[in-house]
Amino acid sequence: MAHIAVVDDKEILRDALSAALSRDDHTAVAFADPVEAMAAIKGGAFDVILLDMKMPRMDGLTFIRDVRGAGCETPVIVMTAFATVATAVEAMKLGAFDYVQKPFEADTIAVLIERALEYSRLRKENEALRTSVDDLRKRRSMVGSGRTMTALRHDLDRVAASPATVLITGESGTGKELAASYIHLASPRAQRPMLCLNCAALSANLLESELFGHERGAFTGADRTRKGRFELADGGTLLLDEISEMSPPLQAKLLRVLQEGEFERVGSSTTRRANVRVIATTNRNLDDWVSRKQFRADLYYRLNVLPVSVPPLRTRVEDISELVEYFLRQATMYDGSAPRSVTPGALRLLSMYSWPGNVRELENLCRRAATLCSGEAIDTELIEPWLRATHSSEADLGTLREGRMLEDMERQLIEKILARHSGHRVKTAKALGMGVRTLGMKLKQWRDEAQVQGRALVGATV
Repeated sequence: MAHIAVVDDKEILRDALSAALSRDDHTAVAFADPVEAMAAIKGGAFDVILLDMKMPRMDGLTFIRDVRGAGCETPVIVMTAFATVATAVEAMKLGAFDYVQKPFEADTIAVLIERALEYSRLRKENEALRTSVDDLRKRRSMVGSGRTMTALRHDLDRVAASPATVLITGESGTGKELAASYIHLASPRAQRPMLCLNCAALSANLLESELFGHERGAFTGADRTRKGRFELADGGTLLLDEISEMSPPLQAKLLRVLQEGEFERVGSSTTRRANVRVIATTNRNLDDWVSRKQFRADLYYRLNVLPVSVPPLRTRVEDISELVEYFLRQATMYDGSAPRSVTPGALRLLSMYSWPGNVRELENLCRRAATLCSGEAIDTELIEPWLRATHSSEADLGTLREGRMLEDMERQLIEKILARHSGHRVKTAKALGMGVRTLGMKLKQWRDEAQVQGRALVGATV
């Protein structure tokens, strides 16, 4: 459904066009006065403009010139009973989308409107792709000159030269998407688009449509044909974030695209081809998911041609000072914060912290500190309460036994998730990513130990 402006001084034509557009499920707003229409249209509220060429107070050519001069890119279809080659050429030069001579059939104008809407959609998609490429170029830098990051950049440069699929693994917040951007921009596909899709953010049906596109009428709400990410990224790169969350039926369809380069839009039997390099990311252990039949082994092998592991921040603390300086500089640029520095004591405190949220957590802390700091330098007094609050939500290290720390931490986590799900074993096992039988064996072992030692264990239900 489109929002269409009808600008014509003839009431009978305005009424007839409005009625015809309503039958096609469009919304029409009629204007008899072109000056009044100009004020409304400059606000950018319309998808298409139907414009009469001969009107009092302002002719069609002047109208188009003023609309385009105001930066409005809405497609304009010119209607006139006094059609000449000269006026048609002049209208097109000024930016009219098309030209139709009165009288005309309702079907003729309907076709022109559909073409104008498709043109407008493609123009917006192209603008989005250009913006995406510009943003990726700005984000290519990966901060950190330590040994770990130097080795990672070396690996990414080698991976970028190959057209093969890439599987990037790492904890949440480590910068897996940034690594994917680096690969794309260092590759021969850098001048082509890189599109991203979060597989965990959409239902299976919507994700299929986003990947492969759909035909008009393929499902409820599909009011027009739409290209999917594979078509839009043709010649470029497609990043599939959180690939482990993709449903098994969709995994099979993705495997076919990776093997054959072919797919069909939802609601279509026409086979299409796309030349797209796929980069997938996950914070899961896909080897384990494959062994438990939660992820297709053949798809895993097809994705894992070039594996890349992004290290957690706690393993490269030598980069923290550079990261802090970078994030504070970014805060000054984007948030308008005053330039800030960090005291040596605060920097030591940041280097001693374990960073469970990795680089993303450090970035958030720097932005918060840049905003709330009352002086020029960020000190320990400001940031220590934030780090202590985070530590208090983690396992209490004082309760962990020497030689059995990992086992005790696992037990504390399982007990917390059990309590969250009111002791429900199936829900708890699913949340933890383990089998119900494995969970049951652990609970039995700990219950036996608790009985011997007189301790309590969170109750569990089926």
